[in-house]
Amino acid sequence: MLYISSRISIPDNEINFSAIRAQGAGGQNVNKVATAIHLRFDIRASSLPEFYKEKLLKLKRQCISKDGVIVIKAQQHRSQVQNREAALRQLQLIIQSVAVVQKKRKPSRPTRSSQKKRLDRKTKRGKVKALRRKVIE
Repeated sequence: MLYISSRISIPDNEINFSAIRAQGAGGQNVNKVATAIHLRFDIRASSLPEFYKEKLLKLKRQCISKDGVIVIKAQQHRSQVQNREAALRQLQLIIQSVAVVQKKRKPSRPTRSSQKKRLDRKTKRGKVKALRRKVIE
């Protein structure tokens, strides 16, 4: 059971794991042992609330396929168990990031004194430039 929040959790049968060989430099161990983990989570077939499903499907992330399947590859650690936990943590963070609702920005207006100061600076600058012009007699 993967807990997203106090009320929302994902049962283990909705998350598919497959062990694969890790990429990159290693040694003899890398060639014989499948320590990397591929995690697959189908958003549409999950038991998540509709709000979460819609937000997840709208996300523009490389790990979410067009079919609505989250694919996470974890190969940071040398043991399969640690990579499995890392993949679950990553899935949990992705789903939790969707739950945060952005506060709507309220546009602010400049204060009256700041507008007055701006206009005063403009007129002062204009007078300085006017003094630089040629004197016409």
